[in-house]
Parts: sequence; C-alpha cells; structure tokens
Amino acid sequence: MTRRSTFNRTLKFMLILCGIWPGQSCVLFCRIFWIVSLTVTLFCHYRYFLTHIYSAEILDLMDCLSSFLAYSKIIVKFFVFWLNQRKFIEILTAMTEDWNECTNNDVNMRETTRKAKMSDRITNAIISLHTMTIVAYCIGIILADVDVTDSTKELPFVNKLEIPFKIKTQFVYRTVLITEFLFMILCGWAAGITNSLLLTLILHTAGQIEIMRYWLMQLVPRDNKNNHTFDKSISTNKIIQKHQKIINFSKNIENLYSYIALVQFVSNTIMICTLGFVIVTAIESPNAVEQIMKSFLFYTITNLEAFIFCYAGEYLNNKSKEIGIAAYNCEWYDLKSTESRVLMFIILRSQKQLTLTVGKMMDLSLESFTSIMNASGSYLSVLLAMQ
Repeated sequence: MTRRSTFNRTLKFMLILCGIWPGQSCVLFCRIFWIVSLTVTLFCHYRYFLTHIYSAEILDLMDCLSSFLAYSKIIVKFFVFWLNQRKFIEILTAMTEDWNECTNNDVNMRETTRKAKMSDRITNAIISLHTMTIVAYCIGIILADVDVTDSTKELPFVNKLEIPFKIKTQFVYRTVLITEFLFMILCGWAAGITNSLLLTLILHTAGQIEIMRYWLMQLVPRDNKNNHTFDKSISTNKIIQKHQKIINFSKNIENLYSYIALVQFVSNTIMICTLGFVIVTAIESPNAVEQIMKSFLFYTITNLEAFIFCYAGEYLNNKSKEIGIAAYNCEWYDLKSTESRVLMFIILRSQKQLTLTVGKMMDLSLESFTSIMNASGSYLSVLLAMQ
C-alpha cells in the first residue's frame, strides 16, 4: 500500500491524546484532562517548595525546580498549539496537498516517502528514549520498601511533592506512586512528541526543497541525448509556485514554534544548570549511584531537547540556501530571457534563508545551542560556589 501521509500512527495517536490533532471528538476531554492534571501537579510542586524552602537541602530544591519547569514547559506547549490551531490546520492541509501532487511523479513520491520514513525512525527513537528516562527516574522509588506508619520520616515520592492529604496505608501510597509514574510517562511522551513533530515538519520541508532542486535540474535538458528523460511538465511558473509554497509552509512552522522555542531556550538553560548541580552534588552523597542514575538520563533528555530545536533551525537554514545554488547551477543561459529573469528572483529570494527563531528575537542554530550550554555552565558554577 502506497504511503499517503508524513505522520505515522504513533505520532498521530499522541497528537490526538494531547488534544492537538484537529477534528477529533475527544479533543475537549483531552484538553481538560491535561489542564487539570498539570495544574494539580504544579500546585503540589509549589507547595513542596514553599514548605521546604528553609528546611530541605538545596539538592532537593533543585530537583523540585527542574521537574516543575519540565511540567511547565508541557502546559505552555499545549496552550501554544491549542491557540494556534488554525496554523496547524494550514500546515496539515499543505502537507496533504504535497502528497497529492506526488502521486503522478515517482521521483517526488520517493523523496517525500524517504523523509517520512526518516521522521518515523526519529519519532520512535524519541518516544523510546523518553520512556526509558521516566522508568530510570522512577524505578528506585517505586521498588523501595517504605514504612508508611513511620511519621518521623517524610514519604518519598517520584517528584518532590507536597500531597494535600494524609497517606496512612501502603495501598494509598503505592496508588499515588503508580499514578505519578503513569502520568510522568504520558508527560514524557507529550514532551517528546511535540519535539518529534517539529523534526517531522522540518524534514517534510526539506523533502519539498529537494523536489524543487530536482525540478530546477530538469528545467533545461543537459544535452540532446537525454531529451527522453526530460520532464516537460516542469516550468518556471510551477517552480515559482513551489518556492512560494515552501516559504509559506516554513512561516507557519515558525509562527507555531517560535514562542515554544523561547520557553525551551529559557527553561532548558535553567534545567540543564539545576540537573547538572544535582548530579555533581550527588557524587558526595551516600546514595550517589542511585541519584546519578536517576538524574543522568533526565539531564541527557533536556540537552537533547535543546539540541533538537537548535539543529532543526540550522538544518532548515542550510537547506534553504540550496535553492539558490540549484537555480544558479541549472542551464539558465539556454532559457528564454523572460524565463531566465524569473530564476533571478528565485536566487534573490533564497538569499533570505528560511529560519526558526526564539520568540522572534534570534535565530535557532547550533550557535544558539552553544549559548545555552555556556549559560548553563556559568549558572552551575555560581550555584556550586554558593553551596
């Protein structure tokens, strides 16, 4: 069966579960679930921070802050998607049109399918990595033998929470832990799927750029011997329309992810710093191995999340430059003067690269990722000096 969509079943199911995929009857229920559950979770984090700010160790406070920011990022992402539902619908419509246009051309279909399969592998890898991270983060607490009746000790939870009710039985305590674990799994998938969606959209854009480059190569036959392979349906008007469609598609991605990237940029800087502090400080603690194993994958995921956004911006920028290069390298001098002038406009427009920005303030690139790591390292040094 020929593939007709960039989104695989996992990605679509998770977008439905997050209340992002349009046209589903359960959208309202899913949104209410996320708003209520995340609000309650953030409130419990807030209570813990207020009640333990003077009594708890700084290690526990940093752990509470990092998980608080992780949940906050998820709800902010959801609100951005929900408020920009029309933009997302425009993106889905454009992708459907791209797939429909590929049905009559094997080269176009092959390139679009190749990018879709690549996004499938990335989606599955991200979901698997987030699942492993949550399991590694929770397994120690879940398997620990805790005496619920001992009122002199504080009950350990997966996150640093202050539950608004008393836990007096082992059954209630285990129920809270399992509920917390399952909710963290859902949140991990939600965080991963929004990042995977960005890469999927960028890869689809890259596939359309590759198709446009192929059209530019086929605009003029390279020699008379290869006239039988020349695609006569390709014209400068068709190329111009394709280029404009790619530009509009990338603008919609930019509008959808710009402020999400801003939240990511700020929160990931703080989270990388706090998680690094937790890992470094845990080295001297009695349960060093357990604490490091618990936090290391979480630290890795946070770094990966920042890298995904920055790499996506860098990749889109570099791919957009290839359009101007392909237009210049085609045999434009064999075209009619009116057609060759059209290619000049493509070259000029491609000088303004397609970009993703951080809140419309700065471009996402590998240089931005370096800035995040440098800032996190600086803040970590300050925290260690204050300890």
